Amino acid sequence: MQENVLIIAVQHPNQDEERFQSSLEELQSLTETAQGDVLKIVTQKRDRIHPALYLGEGKAQEIAELVEEFDIELVISNDELSPGQSKNLSDRFGVRVIDRSQLILDIFAQRANTKEGKLQVELAQYQYLLPRLYGQGLALSRLGGGIGTRGPGETKLESDRRHIQRRIDDLKRRLNTVVNQRSQYRKRRKENKAFQIAIVGYTNAGKSTIFNRLTKSQSLEEDQLFATLDPLTRQIALPSGFQTLLTDTVGFIQDLPTTLIAAFRSTLEEVTEADFIIHMVDASHPDQEQHQKTVNRLLGELGADQLPMLTVYNKKDMLTEAFIPSVQPSITISAHDPIDLRRVLHKVEEVMMDQWEPYRVEVDSGDGNFLQLLERKTIVQNKSFKEEIESYVYNGYADPNHPLSYKLKEN
Repeated sequence: MQENVLIIAVQHPNQDEERFQSSLEELQSLTETAQGDVLKIVTQKRDRIHPALYLGEGKAQEIAELVEEFDIELVISNDELSPGQSKNLSDRFGVRVIDRSQLILDIFAQRANTKEGKLQVELAQYQYLLPRLYGQGLALSRLGGGIGTRGPGETKLESDRRHIQRRIDDLKRRLNTVVNQRSQYRKRRKENKAFQIAIVGYTNAGKSTIFNRLTKSQSLEEDQLFATLDPLTRQIALPSGFQTLLTDTVGFIQDLPTTLIAAFRSTLEEVTEADFIIHMVDASHPDQEQHQKTVNRLLGELGADQLPMLTVYNKKDMLTEAFIPSVQPSITISAHDPIDLRRVLHKVEEVMMDQWEPYRVEVDSGDGNFLQLLERKTIVQNKSFKEEIESYVYNGYADPNHPLSYKLKEN
């Protein structure tokens, strides 16, 4: 059942108007994703945040009246609130008050499906709520459920802090075990010299759509923020026959709660372990430039900004004017168009060939294993058969870091 929601936001003097409006639109989308119905948005321009109330006294009184008038059940702040601010506003308005971080954590609690995802979300929620326990307990026990209380929020958070700290320690231990398992899988993939492509991008840019189309998979596809939380990996073949692993990752977002960045570090490590990145961008989104910057900044923080990358501008069918890509190499597509999907794979190979070394090799027709390796582990441009010596001549490109490239140099 939907809850009636009022959004509050303070605009700082140095805050860009466009960026401010964009963050409000994003908060509204996040609220709708969490099954909330935004009935009112109240903003205030202030030189500094009110230490006790976030907004000014007068504005707080105005909101209290709107809460009653519109039968508001939940107030959501665009900025992170201190425990004191959250309690004071809740007392003033007579309804629950949460902030953007708590809302994102709530959506993650709904969307996590794997054991690791659930552990990460629960840990992040406890870490976020621990310093905010004062005043939270009564509200949570009285109202029982709703946006911002899913996951561990439904347990008695007003109970002993030591119990919660023990739970955090326990979750960290369990998560550590799962993380180690994941790193073992990654290590095995590396030992098998499997080439990995990670799909990254701002939330709702179309990552799962392109992943599903390319791999014929069924990962969750929705026109909602954070439809995918748990990374999926599938094997695909590029047009040349080159075999690669493709991974769909969690969507990036501006102002992601720090507890979530820490908790999802192992999930995002799928990106750092990749050999190539496909950066999906919603070309039709008015704030797509900012979205690109957010993703690139987070990639930099993960140490993955040095990897070869193809920027894929998606949703060209929704563009209303001529689109000029801001970065190269790039390609503009619709993820629903099979021809465009083929173009993406060809473009990926083009970018890879720019990074790789060309080779020409003659292989005896009886050496089936080596011929198969060339077909699967290199980008073959052309091949011919010399009848007089019964051997194949291959021309293509090979990853200079793959052991196969040393063997190619010997020939």
